[in-house]
Amino acid sequence: MAVPQNKITPSRRNKRRAHDALTASSPVECPNCGELKRPHHVCAACGHYNDREVVAQIEEFDLDEDAA
Repeated sequence: MAVPQNKITPSRRNKRRAHDALTASSPVECPNCGELKRPHHVCAACGHYNDREVVAQIEEFDLDEDAA
């Protein structure tokens, strides 16, 4: 079984992990409504992707009026 002959120092260990940090994706503007959205994802505000409507959005309604 392979066993390291010398202890790996924390500095050397952390240098090996230097490229593992996560980077935040930069949001882009939706061409249809102008809201910020994640790149290559459907716009949550209007439901458009690639200049076409993919997800139909329902209109907002008041639940108090429907219960009465």
